[in-house]
Amino acid sequence: MKRRMLLSRLLAAASALALLTGCGAQKADNSPSPSEPVTVTVWTYYNGEQLESFNALVNEFNSTVGKENGITVESSSQGSVNDLETNVLASAEGKVGAAPMPNIFSAYADTAYALDQMEQIADLSEYLTEEERSDFIADYLSEGDFSGNGSIKILPVAKSTELLFLNETDWAPFAEATGASYDDLATIEGLISVAQRYYEWTDAQTPDIPDDSRAFFGRDAMANYMLIGARQLGCTIFDAKEGIMTLDFDKDVARKLWDNYYVPFIKGYFSAGGRFRSDDMKSGSIIAYVGSSSSATFFPSQVITDNMSSHDITLTILPCPKFEDGEDYAVQQGAGMVVTKATDAEIRASLIFLKWFTSPEHNIAFSVSSGYLPVTREGNSIDAIRASGLALSDDMDQVLTVATATVNDNHLYTPRAFSGGTDARAVLEYAMSDKATADRTAIDERMADGQSFAEASAEFLTDECFEAWYQDTLTALLAYEG
Repeated sequence: MKRRMLLSRLLAAASALALLTGCGAQKADNSPSPSEPVTVTVWTYYNGEQLESFNALVNEFNSTVGKENGITVESSSQGSVNDLETNVLASAEGKVGAAPMPNIFSAYADTAYALDQMEQIADLSEYLTEEERSDFIADYLSEGDFSGNGSIKILPVAKSTELLFLNETDWAPFAEATGASYDDLATIEGLISVAQRYYEWTDAQTPDIPDDSRAFFGRDAMANYMLIGARQLGCTIFDAKEGIMTLDFDKDVARKLWDNYYVPFIKGYFSAGGRFRSDDMKSGSIIAYVGSSSSATFFPSQVITDNMSSHDITLTILPCPKFEDGEDYAVQQGAGMVVTKATDAEIRASLIFLKWFTSPEHNIAFSVSSGYLPVTREGNSIDAIRASGLALSDDMDQVLTVATATVNDNHLYTPRAFSGGTDARAVLEYAMSDKATADRTAIDERMADGQSFAEASAEFLTDECFEAWYQDTLTALLAYEG
C-alpha cells in the first residue's frame, strides 16, 4: 500500500512538473531529429565582414549541433535593410515572383510589427523558459513585446549603440596647440565648443588663404540624435502603446536639439557630405563623428583629400556625447531575428539555432569580427570578450570596451513599434539634417558671390527660422499620431 501511495504521489508530482514546464516552454515532442530533418532558411542584411562572420557561424552550427539534431540552416543576404524589408513584405503578401517566407529574418521593430499585424510572426515566449529569458539583457528582449503582455516577437541576436569615432592622428596636433581634451568631448555642449575652436584653428594655419576653415564633426542617424537627445532632456517624442503613438514634440526640447546641431552646422563647425560620416572622415572633411558601434569595420585607415594627397590615420573611440544636464540614456539599435509562423518542428529548429547563436561563446565570436554587441548579460562584458581567446584587434578592443560600458552604464532606449513608425522616424532623420545641408549650401554660394558670413547666414540664425522649421516638422509628425 505504501509503495502504491508513493508511486501515485510521484506520478502526480511528475504530471504537475510537466504542466509547470509547459507554462515556460512547450514540450519538445516535435523537436527535429536526424530521422526527421528540418531545413531552416535565414534572411539577413549583413554584408562584408559581418556577413562572413555570420556565415562562418552558420557553417559551424550545421556541422555540429545542427547535424546532431537534423537541422540545416541556409543563410542568404538580401542586400540592404530596405531590400530585406521589401523582399519579406513581398513574400508575406504572396506577390508574384516573391520567394517563400523564410523561417527567420533580420528585422527592426517597425517591420516586425507590420508582419505581426499580418499574423506572420511566431511568439517565442511560448518556447523560452523564464531562465532562458533572464539570460538576455532585459531592454533588448522587451523590444519585441508589442502587446505588453510578455510576448517575444523579436529575439535579440546582435545589438549596437553609438560611439564617438575620432581621427587621433589629426586630433593630436590640434589638441596640443589648443589644450583640447577627450573630457571636452563628453558632452554635446563641450563638443560644439571644441568644434568651434577647431574651425578657427584650421583657418589660422593658412593665414594667406582666408575662409578655409574645416568642420570638426559629423553625425550618422539624425533620428537617434533627436530621439535620444529628447530622452536625455526628459521628453519621449514617440510614446507608443499597442501600436498607437502619442506625440510629444516639446518646443523647448526641439529648440535645444536645433541649437546644438543646426546652428553649429550653419556656422561650419559640423558637416555632412558623403553617404556616411565615415566617408567624410576618409575625405578629411571632418575628424570626428558619432556612429554605430557596428560601423567600426568601415572606419578608414587613410585620409585621401581632393588633391589626392593622403596620410594614414589611427582611431580613438570615446563615449557618445550627452547633454550636460541630461539623463543617462543611450540608443540601443540593431535588428533582431524574427521567426515566422511555420510547423512546430521548424519553429523549434529555428530556436535551437538562435539559442546557439546567442550563447556567449558564439555571440562573442560574432561581436569580435563585426562590432555588434552580445545580447546576454554574461556576454556583454569586455572581460568575457577578452577571455574568449579570440583575436581582438586594438581598434575592436576599443570599440567593444566603450560600447559594453555604454550598455551597462545607461538606460537603453529605442521607440516601441507603432503603425507608420518607419515613416515617422524618417521625418526625424531628414527634417533637420536636410535643412541644415541646404541652408549651409546657400550660405557658401552667397559667400562665393562676395557676401560675408554674417550677411549670408543672417536669415538662418533667427527665431523665425526655427519657428518655421518646428511647425513644419510638428505637422509632419502629427500625421502619425494615433
